Amino acid sequence: MFEMLMPKLRANTVFDIDLEDLYAKGYRGIITDLDNTLVGAKAPLAHPELIAWFELVKKTGFQLIIVSNNHLARVSAFATPLDIQFVHEARKPSLKPFQSAMKMMGLSNTETIMVGDQMLTDVFGGNRLGLFTVLVRPISVQDEGWTTRINRRVERIVLRRLRKKGLWLEEEQ
Repeated sequence: MFEMLMPKLRANTVFDIDLEDLYAKGYRGIITDLDNTLVGAKAPLAHPELIAWFELVKKTGFQLIIVSNNHLARVSAFATPLDIQFVHEARKPSLKPFQSAMKMMGLSNTETIMVGDQMLTDVFGGNRLGLFTVLVRPISVQDEGWTTRINRRVERIVLRRLRKKGLWLEEEQ
């Protein structure tokens, strides 16, 4: 069970992900969470540094799609001005939104990366389909909804157990 919650890679932010290395390894698409992965949960728009990262993602050769559990208005207001496709109200870790995103990109699970800030939704869902999962630190936990706060508590319990078993080393991140 713990293996399904373990990301293949951990990074502080999306900016710390080595895109060229992952592209060289054959990955061609990135599914990314929105809230607390790309911007804070209440940030309505992308900031200039993030817009530059999106351009780098595309320049490197990746396709990009946002898969978010948030509602249409929130995700659309963020993604549409940037011309980024999205899946809203995804109900991650359900498999369907990940499968929909891969279909939209025309990619298989072995070509797809999942980037997110939650082990129980992003990592677990991505791992269930065999995606390359990347866990980033949440940008801000101040404005998170009640379900995310519950998930964070469960994550803390899981992390304690993983550390106790020697499977989660802090210096890795």
